[in-house]
This record gives sequence, C-alpha cells and structure tokens, in this order.
Amino acid sequence: MSERIRNAFSKGHPALVTFITAGDGDTAAILDAAVAGGADVVELGMPFTDPMADGPAIQAANLRALGKGIKTSDVLMIANEFRERHPEVPLVLMGYANPMVRRGPEWFAQEAAGCGVDGVICVDLAPEEYQDLGPALRDAGISLIRLATPTTDGARLPAVLDGASGFLYYVSVAGITGKQQADLDSVQENVSRLKRATDLPVAVGFGVRTPEQAEAIAKVADGVVVGSALIDLVAEHGEQAPEHVRRLTEQLSTAIHSARKTNA
Repeated sequence: MSERIRNAFSKGHPALVTFITAGDGDTAAILDAAVAGGADVVELGMPFTDPMADGPAIQAANLRALGKGIKTSDVLMIANEFRERHPEVPLVLMGYANPMVRRGPEWFAQEAAGCGVDGVICVDLAPEEYQDLGPALRDAGISLIRLATPTTDGARLPAVLDGASGFLYYVSVAGITGKQQADLDSVQENVSRLKRATDLPVAVGFGVRTPEQAEAIAKVADGVVVGSALIDLVAEHGEQAPEHVRRLTEQLSTAIHSARKTNA
C-alpha cells in the first residue's frame, strides 16, 4: 500500500476522498481548493469517451474535457504538477482500461509512478483481467484499488480482494454515479461484511452529495468519496468554481472528520 494512502486512513478519523475530472475547468486550482478544504485523498478522473459507470454530471465533465483536447499525457502532467505542489496528499487516478493499457500497462504504470501517483482505480477492469494492468502497477509501487458493490456476494468477494491494495472502494448503489442515495442500514451491513473479509480501509461512494449524508456514512466507514456534487460546482461556476469547491470540501471535511464511528 502507498505510504501516503496508508497515512490518509490512519489519522484517527474517517477520510474524505474527493473526485475531480482532469481537464474540466482550471483543474490545478480546483485540486488545490479541494486540498485547502480538507480532502484527505484526491481522485483525478481520466476523461473517457464512454464512461459507463458515471452519471450525467461526470459524463458531461468528461465531454467538456475531451472537447478541449485533453489526453492521457495531459492527465499525467496534471498529476505530476499536483505532486510537486502537494507532496504528502495521496493522488489516485480513476478511469477506464483503454487509456491505461493502450500503450502497454508497463508504460502507464511507470509514467504514473514517475508523476507521483499513489493508486489507480480502473472501473471496467474485472479481477479476471488483473494481469492486464495489476502486475505492472504493483511493480511500480502503485496500489490497485478495487471496487465492491451491493451485489458482490461472498463467492465473488475473494476474487475482488485478490491483489487489491490501498483501500477498497464500496459502490453503495447499483447503477451510475451521482443520482441515487444508498440506504444507511444497507451501507452499514455491507461495510461490516467487507471489513470482516479484509484489513483494507473501506471507503464508500456513489450518491454522496451533502455534509449530512457524508457524516452519516463516516460513522460506519473508513472513508467517504464525493464526486458529482463537486463536478456540479465546476459546471455551474466556471472560473469561480475553485472557491465553491473549497467551501463544500471544507463542509464535508468538517462533517466527516467529526463523525463518531460506530462499530461497522
């Protein structure tokens, strides 16, 4: 596990994980605003033409970024510059397999490592296709962060956990990002089940939009992931987005960090 990721989940409180799409708006300023607001881990989305797991907000952000001509090399440059500005904040790339493997997984892993990336979430890479990317990431010292869902049953979970590192991302609803909100009892039940099967921290995402929702989830999870609510601010406020992102991140951070965890 990346030392920076380990530290982010070892602060004595649940971690706030924020998601921003690379190339959508002034990405550097928006990322800096998230850090200033108290983000413990930053996810940087790699724009893709067919983001099947993402709802309308992140789909639109992908299209805005691609419309400006952003490429994988640009995403890596953003990551590299982020690392120079924020040497201690964990940075995770989140995206789809095609941009990660089209030049070869070794190329991607080495480039990402050279830019200071700590972890990678590949949304459409099944555990059975681990060999297509996972070994190259591991060899480069990058955590392969896996996704579990409400339909990941006991028979499937060992395959999901095999080779996983960093943290486990629990997708709290079946479907796409940003629209549905998971039932808290369901989240608690599933997080408890996952934590019985792994020592990895469990972060919960999809459908978390408000400080109140984030605080409730932080009481039962090791981390909370917020994406679409921040992406909406970028779309709505344009050049003024960084300050709005900072304010919401600060509210989320305060709520999550002050949550008193129950026995998940």
